[in-house]
Amino acid sequence: MDWKDRKRILGMPISFTRYRLENNRLFINKGFFSTVEDELVIYRILDVRLHRSFWDKLLGVGTVTLYTADETHKELVLEKIKRPSQVRNMLSEIAEQERARLGIKGRELYGVSSGYSEDGDFDF
Repeated sequence: MDWKDRKRILGMPISFTRYRLENNRLFINKGFFSTVEDELVIYRILDVRLHRSFWDKLLGVGTVTLYTADETHKELVLEKIKRPSQVRNMLSEIAEQERARLGIKGRELYGVSSGYSEDGDFDF
């Protein structure tokens, strides 16, 4: 499943922060002159939180925070995105499907973020 959006300012996609989900990886690109691209393998998502202020609700946006087993980004924030409830549900569902496909139990990821071997598999 592919998805993309931008961080929105007053509900308008006029920022230089872009989010993209493709091939079960989440990419976050920030910046215009100097850019940074972060990547998260979806199965590493441990928990998902949705926050919507009163103004967010009026503008049709929200912030989804991903808590992960990733070494570099324990917490990734998708700020001011459209349809945040659907995005939260989609990411949770894809993460569960990926863990099932790989044979990884979701809650077993807690505390094992440093337990990867050199070949990318888990060392239990």
